[in-house]
Amino acid sequence: MASKAVELLTVPGPEGPREVRLTSPDKVIFPALGITKREVMEYYLAVSGPMTEVLRDRPTNLKRYPDGVEGEPFFAKRLPKGAPGWVRTARVTFPSGRTADTFAPSEPAAIAWAANMGTLDFHPWPVRAPDTDHPDELRIDLDPQPGTDFADAVAVAAVVREVLAEAGLTGWPKTSGGRGIHVAAPIRPEWDFVQVRRAVIALARRVTDRIPDRATVAWWKEERGERVFLDFNQAARDRTIASAWSVRGLPRATVSMPLTWESLPEVAPEDFTVRTVPGLLADHGDPHAAMHREPGGCEQALEWYEESGLGEMPYPPEYPKMPDEPMRVQPSRARNPG
Repeated sequence: MASKAVELLTVPGPEGPREVRLTSPDKVIFPALGITKREVMEYYLAVSGPMTEVLRDRPTNLKRYPDGVEGEPFFAKRLPKGAPGWVRTARVTFPSGRTADTFAPSEPAAIAWAANMGTLDFHPWPVRAPDTDHPDELRIDLDPQPGTDFADAVAVAAVVREVLAEAGLTGWPKTSGGRGIHVAAPIRPEWDFVQVRRAVIALARRVTDRIPDRATVAWWKEERGERVFLDFNQAARDRTIASAWSVRGLPRATVSMPLTWESLPEVAPEDFTVRTVPGLLADHGDPHAAMHREPGGCEQALEWYEESGLGEMPYPPEYPKMPDEPMRVQPSRARNPG
């Protein structure tokens, strides 16, 4: 029997239950697996406890798939129109200087509302309201390049963990949902985006110095080779990565899964999907529950940055020219002008 076109779900929360609409519940979102919008909503309700803690009061970009994963997604960087009054926002400033009021969830019903809007990936900024100019997370994105895979990212992540510890920081790993790994280190919100990005650059350079054949910080793809790229620009203002527990818009319905360092070498990205993760959470709990209890600082990493004398690296192309930034020109074109 076909489901109703619209269903009302009651979602518990800290301020009492909320009613959230589920529209087109039988709409297929992942055709290869037959996963429907209802299943996606049920997934997000199942993980809403720890996911609310991950996203709480963070400005969060919504990657929406209104036509399922075979359709064209888009990012919503401003709160979509029609949001209930209880959905909170945070004011952010983009690199251009423009501002926006962005989705900033504080309860499970807000996550469910966004899921009904076709959101799969939740991309939080590394800040919290009301101070959206000072990150409380230092994030390192390990991106395997062609010729490398998840196992290579795992090997590089182990060195990232060592370097973070030497800087007085504790890293917390998760799968990206694809072939990569994200490592986040909680920090006190005492440094701005430029400083935190420079701390990431220093940490990443230190990793590549130790394993130059396996890791790279080369911004230009032509220079990366078959190595894992440590994407320092994910620490720049308005650059985000999918949160822990986010469903990725990939055919296998994989999830960005928080992990312990001990379990990281034993898993594969495809182990964590919309259909498997709720059971893993119920059985084992949240591996990152204690993540923000003891934040660290950027002092040592920034000292390394200054001591290296290597200076800045290129920003993403959509950014205005930044102070001390080198030329944004592909090396092969710089060598062969015209």
